[in-house]
Amino acid sequence: MKIKVGIIGATGYAGAELVRILVSHPQVQLVALTTQSYEGKLFYDVYPHLYKYVKQECRELDLPAIVSESDIIFVALPHGHAIPVAQEALRQGKKFIDLGADFRINRREVYEQWYKVEHTAPELLEQAVYGLPEIHRNKIRSASLVGNPGCYPTSVILGLAPLLAYGLVDTDTVVADCKSGVSGAGRGLSLGAHFAEVNENFRAYNVGMHRHTPEIEQELGNLAGESMVISFTPHLTPMNRGILSTVYAKLNQEMTSEQVRSIYEEYYHSEYFVRLLPPGMLPQTKAVAGSNHCDVVPVVDPRTGRVIVISAIDNLIKGAAGQAVQNMNLMYDLPETMGLDRPGLYP
Repeated sequence: MKIKVGIIGATGYAGAELVRILVSHPQVQLVALTTQSYEGKLFYDVYPHLYKYVKQECRELDLPAIVSESDIIFVALPHGHAIPVAQEALRQGKKFIDLGADFRINRREVYEQWYKVEHTAPELLEQAVYGLPEIHRNKIRSASLVGNPGCYPTSVILGLAPLLAYGLVDTDTVVADCKSGVSGAGRGLSLGAHFAEVNENFRAYNVGMHRHTPEIEQELGNLAGESMVISFTPHLTPMNRGILSTVYAKLNQEMTSEQVRSIYEEYYHSEYFVRLLPPGMLPQTKAVAGSNHCDVVPVVDPRTGRVIVISAIDNLIKGAAGQAVQNMNLMYDLPETMGLDRPGLYP
């Protein structure tokens, strides 16, 4: 019997990618696609590339009915909107994955400080699992409520995880310099995402105050076994999708690139979606576009004693919808790669 899936917020970029992936998933039946802007329209009228693949209409949100029809609910909405959906899903005994921020941070006061809204169901934070499969796979398997990671955190955490797990870097020296495509801002209209503002431009934004910062620090600190504060600077690049993160940290001991690479090989040897690229090849966004892969390469700069880790993901796939499907597969004891086992698009 197929898993019945409802997607709330299906017409945003992340929601549409969920639809595109799940419509071809052999164990899934899409039963409800909700929207605030396109009620009554056929989904392919909103996203023509899915013509002949998706036949459903976009529906308004009738929460109890949609949860009742579904086995699992995905929410792809801005922060603050997933909480009542999670409450209803759990009340009806259904599984729930939030692609937003409401269940990523495990401390209510930290969430409220960074997102400037009240978390109205703090009791659910105790049972929410942070949905980064390469780090929390076993917890995800038994979870009913998963907070899907943000795109920047996915690239930074997977880039640094082996170094922190083995205690190889000074945790006070971590600097994450990250660049994202424009789709990371969502599909809603905003001046900063207009063509004339983005084209032929490259800029930093939310310096020292990006809302993904506490999420990154939470997970890096868990890996390191101590509280961490990092410098994280995001940039907007004139491309549709992709994130390239360059992360710097001071090594605790003298090591060569080959020695650090062997640690990454050991740590990620069984991880299908994390690709440690061969020597001489560096991650690039075009190589992961349309895929659920995270490409990673660590390089040691012997002159400064720093390790430089470069990672690349598709912000809408491994940074959002693909990772959410990876989590669903784990929650239903399916092969983790089901529906996701494909290379990216090039060029």
